Amino acid sequence: MSKQSIMDRVTAAKHSLAGQGLAKVVCKATTEEVMGPKKKHLDYLIQCTNEPNVSIPQLADLLIERTQQQSWVIVFKALITTHNLMNYGNERFTQYLASNNCSFNLGQFIDKQGVQGYDMSTFIRRYSKYLNEKAVSYRQMAFDFCKVKRGKDDGLLRTMNADKLLKTLPALQKQLDSLLEFDVSSNQTQTVNICTVKLSYLELDGTV
Repeated sequence: MSKQSIMDRVTAAKHSLAGQGLAKVVCKATTEEVMGPKKKHLDYLIQCTNEPNVSIPQLADLLIERTQQQSWVIVFKALITTHNLMNYGNERFTQYLASNNCSFNLGQFIDKQGVQGYDMSTFIRRYSKYLNEKAVSYRQMAFDFCKVKRGKDDGLLRTMNADKLLKTLPALQKQLDSLLEFDVSSNQTQTVNICTVKLSYLELDGTV
């Protein structure tokens, strides 16, 4: 679809009338338009994670709720938005996902509305698994592997004592395995997928 669906507009209007600004922006970031979430919506939600009066549980629940939709586009964009908030938002967002065992239950997700839906459903299942592993590793280690200090001499992993390193490496291995299993390709034509390619490559490169 090249434009927002009628349902997208109705949902956004409903949130607007109810004064639910956060829900409205989440809805706008995860429309059925086959394109990545708009930067202005991501920036707004990222800023929200830094505001003390914004409920992180509500924000997380709104995004998880969007992943329960049948449209692969909505679900994928909800995952991309969550990934952005984990990478660029306040750490308390990731802390909430990790400490409250919030996870995406998309292991059986299938969009049956067309061939494209079937194809993209595979990526959604893999992507959600990676984000779940990212949260689990944070819960186990109390830090994000993609944000820790790196360096040949003074990187975090290089300066850990042996006992802590032995505890850390299995968690890192599981997260890397799930990221590589995602196997997203920049040759994919969907703009939505291109956003995921960028996020995934940044995590592998350690430049988040």
